Amino acid sequence: MEIHQFAANFERMANNVERVIVGKRAVVEGALIGLLSGGHILLEDVPGVGKTMLAKTISRTVGANYKRIQFTPDLLPSDVTGTVVFDQGTGQFNFREGPVFSHVVLADEINRASPKTQSALLECMEEGQVTADLQTHYLPEPFFVIATQNPTEYEGVYPLPESQLDRFALRLSIGYPDAAAERALMMQQRVQHPLETLESVADVALVHEMQQVAREVGVHEAIYDYILRIAGATRDHRSLALGLSPRGALALSRAAQALAASRGRDYVTPDDVKIVAPPAMSHRLIPLPEARMNGFSPETLVNDLLQTIPVEV
Repeated sequence: MEIHQFAANFERMANNVERVIVGKRAVVEGALIGLLSGGHILLEDVPGVGKTMLAKTISRTVGANYKRIQFTPDLLPSDVTGTVVFDQGTGQFNFREGPVFSHVVLADEINRASPKTQSALLECMEEGQVTADLQTHYLPEPFFVIATQNPTEYEGVYPLPESQLDRFALRLSIGYPDAAAERALMMQQRVQHPLETLESVADVALVHEMQQVAREVGVHEAIYDYILRIAGATRDHRSLALGLSPRGALALSRAAQALAASRGRDYVTPDDVKIVAPPAMSHRLIPLPEARMNGFSPETLVNDLLQTIPVEV
């Protein structure tokens, strides 16, 4: 696949998703970049703004299998990954796949489940597999997790641990639509929901091919050095208990590659890094308690670093 074909496919996919998710082009493109970079995304926002609908629309757009897991306090890890059951007919133990065995998995309201159940996704998201009864079961490719969560100031939630947050390539927020988009949304859904008539414009084979093309986008050594200087600045920052991990730096570079490909370029520019850095970094930076009490914001820090750290080409 040529790079201009990647850009054309990306545009077609984004336009198709935007038929349902109205007036949120940046979020739509961010979600697709998360998919095509081989990562997973976390949608954090208040209820009712379209987080679940975005996941459904992306899966329909790319013709992928889709499973939804409603995370609740009583959800068990085996309810996510599957379990080993005894078959009386054969006299053998067989693995029964859980809903995580799908191309697109929506982990809805992930922070309402216990930490034990949240951790059931760790191996799935990082290694693309499930281990049960000492047996390894591989997940389908591509494998894409879209997790949603309500802000932690809402009651009845369990904040995601650092190890879980670090497995999300990007954190996105949809936000409320503007008046024009909300009016169009109400008029559009007066008779039926647009998702009911939405057709696929791609398939999982094309998505997998586009992921491979994105990985081949060129990254100059100066860009890698730029990313490393940003990562180093977070690791040495006096207000942070936890800076950007190596996994986070890798996710940042891969997201920049996918963004460059979506713009029809076979090379990454510093601007690509600057665009994807806030959603790729801010959820991974953990402030010290005293810094949090003083109003320290990881998002503000990321923007400050992007303005002060030079690109040495």
